[in-house]
Amino acid sequence: MIKKLSRNVMRQKRHIRMRQTITGTETRPRLSVYRSNKGYYVQLVDDLNQLTLLAVRSQDLGLTSNSKETAKKVGQTIAEKAKAKGITSVVFDRSGYLYHGRIQVLADAAREAGLVF
Repeated sequence: MIKKLSRNVMRQKRHIRMRQTITGTETRPRLSVYRSNKGYYVQLVDDLNQLTLLAVRSQDLGLTSNSKETAKKVGQTIAEKAKAKGITSVVFDRSGYLYHGRIQVLADAAREAGLVF
């Protein structure tokens, strides 16, 4: 009988497969999203220089739920901070999550706030 792998293991496999083609640069960093049971972690990463340019997490904003409203606020915040640093264009890295629901809301909020991807 074939043993079914967990959702997280399958997500990590998808993420590794995606990262073979997605890279962030200094002018166009990678917008990396991680979703846990307690919140969201979003980073702007320059892969060529191996630097995290900017990071936002939902707990820093005082948001404790893992809802679509929280995702929207985190997306808006990362876009505002990126624009303040002069970053307007990014590469979206969904980290193996499906582009649906909360991840889609976060991405749409970042787009509405001014990021281009």
